[in-house]
Amino acid sequence: MTAASPISLDARLVRAARTLAAAGIEDAPSEARRLAELALRAGPAEVFARRPSPLAPEEDAAFSRLLARRAVRVPFARLAGEREFWSLSFRLVAATLVPRPETETLIEAALGHLSERGAGWRVLDLGTGSGCLLLALLSELPRASGLGVDANRAALDCARGNAARLGMAARTDWRQGDWAAGLEGPFDVVLANPPYVAEREWETLQPEVREHDPRPALVAGADGLAAYRRILPELPRLLARGPSFARRSGLREGGGFACLEIGAGQAEAVGLLAAEAGLRVVEIRRDLAEIERCVVLATA
Repeated sequence: MTAASPISLDARLVRAARTLAAAGIEDAPSEARRLAELALRAGPAEVFARRPSPLAPEEDAAFSRLLARRAVRVPFARLAGEREFWSLSFRLVAATLVPRPETETLIEAALGHLSERGAGWRVLDLGTGSGCLLLALLSELPRASGLGVDANRAALDCARGNAARLGMAARTDWRQGDWAAGLEGPFDVVLANPPYVAEREWETLQPEVREHDPRPALVAGADGLAAYRRILPELPRLLARGPSFARRSGLREGGGFACLEIGAGQAEAVGLLAAEAGLRVVEIRRDLAEIERCVVLATA
């Protein structure tokens, strides 16, 4: 009996796309191509050029392993161990969220409230995770420095490693802590992507999120607002105030400001909590899907 002839990469991709589509994964052909790139450690052009040819046995085995894991809804970023955010590559660990495109809205908002980018601002990132928010903003502000805070040591180690890989270790510090407890300001910009999913919403999340992102980084009590209740009262004492900071930093608002990510439909509730804490809403910024995603706050 003769062995079956190896199939081409092109045919392998077609079969993989069918498998992924059956698993409920959107844009299955694109996902299959990305898995091939990961398995072959090759870029899109090389994968395209190799489509008529069969894979080597070890390549086919690697592709099969990745396909099997993606078909049970392991996120591609978890398979790759990294994710692009703000055109930068961030390594991930189990303790960190996978950065999402809508979170880039916070970087856009922060940059939009700075009159120039060459000042020596101090930036605080609460719940830093992989460090993506802090490092993305610092990549646009060459003289700024930042502090990232997270309760999880593994997340901090991941963020510290990302800072080193991106050449920003000298401008960053990392601290294990409980949100802003024990921190001393002032900071010109505060960033935070806190958990904001309500307990009842947990089971409705996509499997990629529910089964592979850390629950403490997503769920925040019965109404999804528990983390804001912890963070907002701390901001007035942490944000830079007065004209001296405005001159040094070029802040359009005349003092420090905070950019917090919010969930769909939470803008009003977070705004009320902010007012109770002595803050005012400067802007509610929408993401590319036109969902209110970022609240910009300053002292009242």
